Amino acid sequence: MKYRFASSRLYANWGNAVADPIFGECAIVNVTFGERVKVVKPANLYGCTIGDDCFIGPFVEIQSGVRIGARCKIQSHSFVCELVEIGDDCVVAHGVMFINDLFQTGGPARGDKNLWKSTRIGQRVSIGSNATILPVRICDDVVIGAGSVVTKDILKPGIYAGNPARLIRTLLEK
Repeated sequence: MKYRFASSRLYANWGNAVADPIFGECAIVNVTFGERVKVVKPANLYGCTIGDDCFIGPFVEIQSGVRIGARCKIQSHSFVCELVEIGDDCVVAHGVMFINDLFQTGGPARGDKNLWKSTRIGQRVSIGSNATILPVRICDDVVIGAGSVVTKDILKPGIYAGNPARLIRTLLEK
């Protein structure tokens, strides 16, 4: 199918008009930044708190009410939804998705925040690329393997991986 632009509207080759989309902008709005924070644009950050010495990569969205601790790295293409708190010295690798809606009614909550659940990430937690974190609690000193899906609380330090994520091994003592 061939398209052409005419009068700021997009038309298919048979002449039927296609509705004009509404365009939004990436923005950094109402964010509380600590000292020495680096943000690579484009990024979509609003109503959140970012601690000292953090790095926020491009194409990241961090929603309202999120708290990111000091010395954290949130890598590109990650999504941190409302009701998430991340401790100090954490790494959220590329493409990590946090989820706050468990579809408890058989579908999305459609903005009903009473159905959303929170996530708390401890200190020194590293989350591998493309992991999905459902509403859980993760203790300090945990590594989540790339591509893992965390469906339950993690209460013991160690390396976790898989779908659902499970303990692979404990971490060596420091």
